[in-house]
Amino acid sequence: MPQRAVLGILATLAALALGACGGDDGDGGDPPLFPADYATTYQQVRNCRNSIEHPGRIRVLAAPDALAPYRGRSGPFPVGAVVLKEVYSSIDSSCAAEIDNFAVMVKLEPGSSPDTLDWSWQEVSFDRKKTATDVPRCTTCHARCGVPAEGGYDATCTHP
Repeated sequence: MPQRAVLGILATLAALALGACGGDDGDGGDPPLFPADYATTYQQVRNCRNSIEHPGRIRVLAAPDALAPYRGRSGPFPVGAVVLKEVYSSIDSSCAAEIDNFAVMVKLEPGSSPDTLDWSWQEVSFDRKKTATDVPRCTTCHARCGVPAEGGYDATCTHP
């Protein structure tokens, strides 16, 4: 069989195989851990500020069930409570332009995931496509800044 025919058959088989596999169809896999209409119910708990951990500036919001524990640093976060960081360009001094991406944490059952500080972590692109889950650098950083003696609470880095 001529080499050109073999290459044509291989190319056809490769195309069929790729088409048959589900894989990532560009939707980023699992959905974001926060609703698309979060801005209607989440409240700002930290204003626009520089961030060392996230490239750019951040604004932190809390879901209604996360608001009291975040602000009061006393009661436990309920399972499913969401804390969300909107990440903006470093030149956006008021966090008023387009959002670059999101970082989100969702409280898990106490003791269910000590390696992730009993939170689920997710990075999400500006167009709501999940880009990473349970990123080790999230837990490393939040383990340091989330301790009560330093103004944090339950790995949330709640410094006012």
